[in-house]
Amino acid sequence: MIFDNKYPEVARPYTASFVILRDGTKIAMVLRKNTGWMDGYYGLPAGKGEWFEPFSVGAVREAKEESGVDIKLENLKPLHVVHRHGSDSEGKFIDWVDVYFEAEKWEGEPHNAEEEKSERLDWIDLGDLPENIVPPQRAALEEIEKGNMYSEYGWE
Repeated sequence: MIFDNKYPEVARPYTASFVILRDGTKIAMVLRKNTGWMDGYYGLPAGKGEWFEPFSVGAVREAKEESGVDIKLENLKPLHVVHRHGSDSEGKFIDWVDVYFEAEKWEGEPHNAEEEKSERLDWIDLGDLPENIVPPQRAALEEIEKGNMYSEYGWE
């Protein structure tokens, strides 16, 4: 089906893939800058899906772009899905489907691979998360730690 405005009531959420690189109790997170959204907050290597791109392929691409690591598809473990509701900078409502993966192994040393968009990459202890984590990602990480595979965020 080709999407157009003929059926405005049809849900058309954006999609995003997130990658958790874990070393014991610590996970790799980048400190955002120069993006115009949540700058100064930590986020996982992640990004919006591209046309005709499966979530898993998007996760591998984003991990490479943001943390410089190479992940094979067979080393991704799906962990969690979030149906997220929010608004953009203009106040327009936007829905998202966020898919979280954990990389069980990867090649390369995680580092800040997008210096124009990230201040640095830090290893953050899941038991001692700083306040400045992108709120929907914090909520997803909390749900993942509880063992939940699905959650909703931003719905009233």
